[in-house]
Amino acid sequence: MAVRFPFARTLCLALALGAAGLAPAAAQQVEPPPPPGKQKKLPEAPAKLPKVDRGKNLDFLFGALKAAPDDASAKHVEARIWAIWLQTPSDTASLLMARAKTAVDAQKIDVAIKLLDSVIKLRPDYIEAWNRRATLYYMQNDYGRSLADIQQVLIREPRHFGALAGLGMIMQEVGDEKRALEAYRKALAVNPHLEKIPDQVKSLTEKVEGRDI
Repeated sequence: MAVRFPFARTLCLALALGAAGLAPAAAQQVEPPPPPGKQKKLPEAPAKLPKVDRGKNLDFLFGALKAAPDDASAKHVEARIWAIWLQTPSDTASLLMARAKTAVDAQKIDVAIKLLDSVIKLRPDYIEAWNRRATLYYMQNDYGRSLADIQQVLIREPRHFGALAGLGMIMQEVGDEKRALEAYRKALAVNPHLEKIPDQVKSLTEKVEGRDI
């Protein structure tokens, strides 16, 4: 599952989009600004994920994520959360998601979006399809549609830290620093170990709320 200025376009947190996914959301890192024309990406999921029982209690994992004593422990828990989010609800959905990834790899973004449209129509409760489509819309600078899909993700899973980070990035891109700050704070409340987000919160807090005297 994405902030105005260089950070916005280079925050490839692997936190939001899918292990098998669009090459983007969980292991987070920030790189120098990409050259003009290079595609930007929202936060995405880790490239490698553990096998997790679908019935694993997300409430327990989110509690463990907040209580994690260090970044390494947090990453382990975070990966288990992603493993649950990314499990496809049916063989058909799995096939369509795989084809969407292939289309993205081939730079056929419009084709990938249509495939994700089909997944969402088939299984509207599968949040990863909404999340990936949000990223593709973001890559096309279609912030309206990206925000609409992020909203669908958060309706289904308000704790989706990748989507919350993506929301903050878009809000920062469009210049709404107050809403960007709110989104980042919500993301950190869920996952205190997100990289670079604390720096953004500090910077935006000074801009939005002013420095403490």
